[in-house]
Amino acid sequence: MSRIGKLPIEIPQGVKISCTGNLIKIDGPKGTLSRNLPDYVQIEVSDKSIQVSRESDSLKSRSAHGLARTLINNMVVGVTKGFERVLDINGVGYRAEAKGDVLNLSLGYSHPVNFTLPQGITVEVEKMTKITVKGIDKELVGQTAAKIRAYRGPEPYKGKGIKYADETILRKAGKTGKK
Repeated sequence: MSRIGKLPIEIPQGVKISCTGNLIKIDGPKGTLSRNLPDYVQIEVSDKSIQVSRESDSLKSRSAHGLARTLINNMVVGVTKGFERVLDINGVGYRAEAKGDVLNLSLGYSHPVNFTLPQGITVEVEKMTKITVKGIDKELVGQTAAKIRAYRGPEPYKGKGIKYADETILRKAGKTGKK
């Protein structure tokens, strides 16, 4: 039995869950999320918790069990609290500016980079060097942060570029002169 999959998911106050077949829809104070789950798992919704179980002990069923439970838990957390990812920009002249649903980045290229935000994602820019990506879908928040980071990843010599706030960059020594 999956140690993660057998844990019940607590339903907070104000969250409504509807399940039809393999489609689960969760409504909360911050929004609505829905997802199709694999056929190998069954969902039992009670008043205060959700229990995920698998139909057999086949390899696909066992691998989908814990995943389905984690996806549903992330949906419940997303519609109640939301998710955020913080990015730091390091470098002379590197800056960011949010205008509506477009994030303007100056990253040392000959042109500015304009990144259009997907629906359901908001961005806050503090001091032009700190970007906070927020949303209710954990997968979409992480993917958006990764796309922004990919425009100018951190380099190991001076540390210039865009990095996650909790990421540490291993620094390399530069060239040494001839003796």
